[in-house]
Amino acid sequence: MLVGRRGKMGGPFPCDTKPNPRAQFPTTKPDPTHSRLAVFAFARDPRTASNWALLCQILSIEDLVRSGNNPFWRQKEMEEIQSYSDNYRSSSSSASSPIGRPPAGAFFYLRKPGTLRQPISFEDSPDWDDTEIDAHLEEVGDSIHIATATASPSLSKINSGSLPSPSLPEASTSVTARKIAGASIVWKELTVTLNEKGKYSDKVVKSSNGYALPGTLTVIMGPARSGKSTLLRAIAGKLHDPARMYGEVFVNGVKACMPYGSYGYVDREDVLIESLTVREMLYYSALLQLPGFFFQKKSFVEDAISAMSLGDFADSLIGGHCYTKSLPSGERRRVSIARELVMRPHVLFIDEPLYHLDSVSALLLMVTLKKLASTGCTLIFTMYQSSTEVFGLFDRICLLSNGNTLFFGETLACLQHFSNAGFPCPIMQSPSDHFLRAINTDFDRIIAMCKNLQEDNSDLSSVNMDTAVAIRTLEATYKSSADSAAVESMIVKLIEKGGPYLKSKGKASGATRIAVLTWSGHSLLSVTVRVAAVFSFVSFILLLSVAGLPAHINEIKIFTHEESNEHSGPVVFLLGHLLSSIPFLFLVSIATTLIFYFLVGMRNEFSLLMYFILNVFMCLLANEAFMMVVALIWLETFKCILTLVFIHVMMMLVAGYLKIADALPGPVWKCPLSYVAFHTYAIEGLLENEYVGTSFAVGQVRAISGVQAVHASYHISPSRNAKWGNLLALFLMAVGYRVLLFVLLRFKVRKNIVNCNFCCLKMNTTKSR
Repeated sequence: MLVGRRGKMGGPFPCDTKPNPRAQFPTTKPDPTHSRLAVFAFARDPRTASNWALLCQILSIEDLVRSGNNPFWRQKEMEEIQSYSDNYRSSSSSASSPIGRPPAGAFFYLRKPGTLRQPISFEDSPDWDDTEIDAHLEEVGDSIHIATATASPSLSKINSGSLPSPSLPEASTSVTARKIAGASIVWKELTVTLNEKGKYSDKVVKSSNGYALPGTLTVIMGPARSGKSTLLRAIAGKLHDPARMYGEVFVNGVKACMPYGSYGYVDREDVLIESLTVREMLYYSALLQLPGFFFQKKSFVEDAISAMSLGDFADSLIGGHCYTKSLPSGERRRVSIARELVMRPHVLFIDEPLYHLDSVSALLLMVTLKKLASTGCTLIFTMYQSSTEVFGLFDRICLLSNGNTLFFGETLACLQHFSNAGFPCPIMQSPSDHFLRAINTDFDRIIAMCKNLQEDNSDLSSVNMDTAVAIRTLEATYKSSADSAAVESMIVKLIEKGGPYLKSKGKASGATRIAVLTWSGHSLLSVTVRVAAVFSFVSFILLLSVAGLPAHINEIKIFTHEESNEHSGPVVFLLGHLLSSIPFLFLVSIATTLIFYFLVGMRNEFSLLMYFILNVFMCLLANEAFMMVVALIWLETFKCILTLVFIHVMMMLVAGYLKIADALPGPVWKCPLSYVAFHTYAIEGLLENEYVGTSFAVGQVRAISGVQAVHASYHISPSRNAKWGNLLALFLMAVGYRVLLFVLLRFKVRKNIVNCNFCCLKMNTTKSR
């Protein structure tokens, strides 16, 4: 891996001031068992010593710390940095040209521990061709050993400048074996076409070859519309219907689709339930995915939280809706990944893991994924661009452009590949930036726009030729290189070796999924959501009952006709209408309550459920009587619906949810509108039924009552008998509106209204004559 560069450093640790030669690195010695990781762009500035110590602890790079503690090497490096800082501008401009060569020894690389321990320069040194590195596989049981040949003596000539090489321990001949906990993935001659006018002609991915090993990070990188996400979906077996795949995908040497539960796929966009906490969201996902009992799945959730370092946010609301505070983007991305980890997959596919993340969140997430890969999981993901530090965490890179594979192999070998093709990475430029500028055709337009500027446009791009020519050069160089042959050889060996067949871990039963979808937790964070749900339920069930208005109008017309022939009377009509409507209203109350009550997750007690049903029934009974009064007055469907909708909206406004009842203006709004609204008594009674007598834990030692929890959203009484007072108010309103209807029918108010309207019409007609 890349340790640093000689000369003035770029990246996140600039060396603009004169370094202190006396500054030394911390002597902390990390665990040597995790020394596979390394960091790009390490600066020799003493201001970065604390950052360097932190990264060493995170990534556990024993060899880098040991070399950094060499006082003689440290002093010489400081002198080199100071000397190169004066002539950087001239050297960097020449380095951007494919013909130009950066100063010898400007780069300084350190390979992974266990492989070559010689510092290797990635300059176009003539001695590079003398180097022979043979990587081969040794099969020992279920493990894979990667053996590496010792360095050729000619490598010592590469760093023969004034800067002495740091003292490094002798290289071992093999890397410690890693038990396969993941799965080896191989794709061979993979081509994806899209349907265009009935023909599959547009090739999005063209003959791609590659592999991913357990315990490694494999990134698919390229500019926009290069086929990254399509290739990822093709490998995972999740292509959309218009696409068709050709080629082969092997899982542990077997040509087969990965069974359910053996892999996880994380989409680019985070789709989360924003009213749940992180732990509730993961537990909800585990209940829908995993077979077995509920209590057995909690350990899987806690493991996923620990794997993604979400312990500090486990009880935080995901948020983001209704003006609630949302989790940071980095943590939301971690939750999306943790949701797939509850299945404990062998392979994890992630589409753009750093999407919409800042540099700090991106680095933290990638370090977490690197830690996850160290457990043995195989990680394959796409990425458009990365910082230098993030790039240093990758194990292998698949570089795409317009569907063509320009390179596949280790990240450091990709730098050498570009150098061999005539496009060396400039000193102060990130490798990923250099790759994308060389193969992204959008930069051609930028250079064309800036040709009229006085400054040389060589600073605008790392190549001085057409991007299409660069892409063809890189593709041809890769096909004829030893890297391409090594990939084909590795693919053959992985297919021949094979591995354990991945079996499905099973799915949750249909009954379990139905139970999960109709169940919701009862916590402090759910209070606001449930108050809103109760308000919406009461408001809409009353508003939708207006649909029965035409039937009421027809019944009143029939009664008027029968009354004129003395076949019926107001008392008979009202009693018959009441007794016939009670069973239907009660059935409607039971059906709607059973759906809403358990779906929202109200308290699972029979007495509370029965009160909920009675409250809804009384509310519908009062609303029906009110509808009959309005129908008797107008006897026209349009006028009645318009009147009822207007009155119901006014009742919703003064019900105490959109604005707390105590905060309503005294005249008109609070009295009388708030006191005659069905919604006020129905909602208050339902919330008192749910939260009076309950308590919610706040932290470890403190608890608050349910009344206090609801107080911010709705004002309810702390008395246990207050809910019966609200139920009585609804009953009295149902009786009162029917008494009013009886009075209107008894004194033939409708007939008097008709006669009055007729007289007014006749008077107007006479005046007009």
